[in-house]
Amino acid sequence: MVESMGKPTTRTDLRALKNLVAEAKNLLTTISLPEGRATRALELLTAADALADQLLKTPPAVQLGKKGGQKTAERGPDYYAKIAAMRKTRRGGRPRKKNEG
Repeated sequence: MVESMGKPTTRTDLRALKNLVAEAKNLLTTISLPEGRATRALELLTAADALADQLLKTPPAVQLGKKGGQKTAERGPDYYAKIAAMRKTRRGGRPRKKNEG
């Protein structure tokens, strides 16, 4: 049973999903359902299997790193120079937010 929908998926979860899809596909190939339902279910399971394969092939860092370059460009080099200067004087951390108003 799924405990929390907020938890990030792990590679183990994706492999388990792939195994469940494969088992369901195996069951559907051995039975015949009326009105072509088994055929449609097999098509959907094949798509789910392909999606699980794609998710297993994509490294997690690729998903996390998509926004990093945009934020870096948005802040500019001055921001990072300021942070480096604070590290050198052991002030550490992020600069405080300026109160406007």
